[in-house]
Amino acid sequence: MATNPIRESLKSGKFFYMVEMVASANTREAQLMQTASEIAGVTEITAGSITSYAGGSTGHDPVRIGTAVRARGLTVNIHLTCVNKDRLTIHNTLQDLAALGIENVFAISGDYPKGTDPASTIFDLDSVQLVEMINEVRQHAKIPFLISGAVSPFKYVEADCAYQYLKLEKKIAAGLDYAITQLGYDSRKFRELKRYLDERGLKTPVLGNVYILNARAAEKMSKGEPPGCWVAKELLERIQEETKSADRGMAARLERAAKMVAIVRGLGYAGAYLGGDSKAERLKWVIKRSEELAPKWEELAEEISYAPKGGFYYYETPKAPPKPRGFALAASETMHSLLFAKTEPMKSLVTGVVKTVDHFPAVAHALERVEYAFKSPAYGCQACGNCVLPEMEYVCPQTCPKGMRNGPCGGTLMGRCEVHDMPCIWVSVYDRAKANNHIDQLKTFIPAPNRALKGTSSWINYFLDRDVRPGHPGALIQIEPLPASLAGVLAEPETVTSGTAATNSK
Repeated sequence: MATNPIRESLKSGKFFYMVEMVASANTREAQLMQTASEIAGVTEITAGSITSYAGGSTGHDPVRIGTAVRARGLTVNIHLTCVNKDRLTIHNTLQDLAALGIENVFAISGDYPKGTDPASTIFDLDSVQLVEMINEVRQHAKIPFLISGAVSPFKYVEADCAYQYLKLEKKIAAGLDYAITQLGYDSRKFRELKRYLDERGLKTPVLGNVYILNARAAEKMSKGEPPGCWVAKELLERIQEETKSADRGMAARLERAAKMVAIVRGLGYAGAYLGGDSKAERLKWVIKRSEELAPKWEELAEEISYAPKGGFYYYETPKAPPKPRGFALAASETMHSLLFAKTEPMKSLVTGVVKTVDHFPAVAHALERVEYAFKSPAYGCQACGNCVLPEMEYVCPQTCPKGMRNGPCGGTLMGRCEVHDMPCIWVSVYDRAKANNHIDQLKTFIPAPNRALKGTSSWINYFLDRDVRPGHPGALIQIEPLPASLAGVLAEPETVTSGTAATNSK
């Protein structure tokens, strides 16, 4: 079996480094290759992580760039997003990666594309469903993918914060091998995530995101750009002051990055995910300096803790009391229990009636119109045909611009949607679940819907078991065993040498 440096690093428990390589359209491929060659020469760096749709902007094909980067001697981790890809396209990409002998995949929802028509934007899966799909391919096609996924502890509203951790648990249950945090400068939040996992006995390794932050990026991030990144006003002001020095703040930001590496290492993270600067000599300096600072990590953690005033902390902030359930929620639950009774003989009676209706297309269509006329104004229904309102506390997932079914994306900011100026729908889901004492039920995995049922009655689909829902999943894609010609690829030694003999990551 070919050695995978990332896998070996995770198994050994040795702290390792992964560098993010932003394959944006503004960066020439030749420049990316030169950078890869230089990073490969830094023996402490295990892998390069090749982005896709970073910040919502199109860029180079991460598979093509990753293949070329690997040829320069650097193990790669390929970002695989759900942006504008259907399940077949994702499955084909996984087959391409297998054929190329690339095992490492970073499964993320992806940022919403900038400047696109919402009608032409596709999010066929969310990140939890993507992890589940890769795991399904891994098991059935015998391809040894190593799956990473994102988590953001840097959320300062209760619903955002709690849901990030709930969603991480879903990803782990779906087959996640290790996680990578999003960007933040709050050591208390790094500590919080580690405690959350430890208290639940979850041994999933996590890499801490350490971004070498310059003034321009800090200013954008202070406004929540790109989605999921946030910088406190106090940190922005400090960085702006640092730029007045002769080196325009370079020494200060490298020192800050080194301190953060020391902190995540001290907290027990598996490694550091380095971004913001891909110059090999600077990365090498940060790594060396972090090792010098390692004994002082607890003192440094007190220093680097930038957060909004009054921000929510999972273990420190008293949780708000549950909001009243409200008439609409209570009425929805009562109606659902009456219409979808699971006890005999009511279920048999309703199923028999539905079967009869289904034999008459005009009548079935009329029923769908009646259903839509009720559910559209009540819940924002978009006639997906795979209703999961009960599992989402009667908040329709189709009202999320990305159609997420397993929790919010990482782009929320203080409970607000990444795409539109509106509250994130998952705040309502969380508040209602809290009122109903259903928080643990939010860990239920909701499978990807059967898109072929759009425009049909979810009531008919439910009783005739055509839909896809918790307890009644459907195969994401028809998975065949990997052809023998491809299976051999992942069993052969790599023909390139890694920048480090032991590891490679992301």
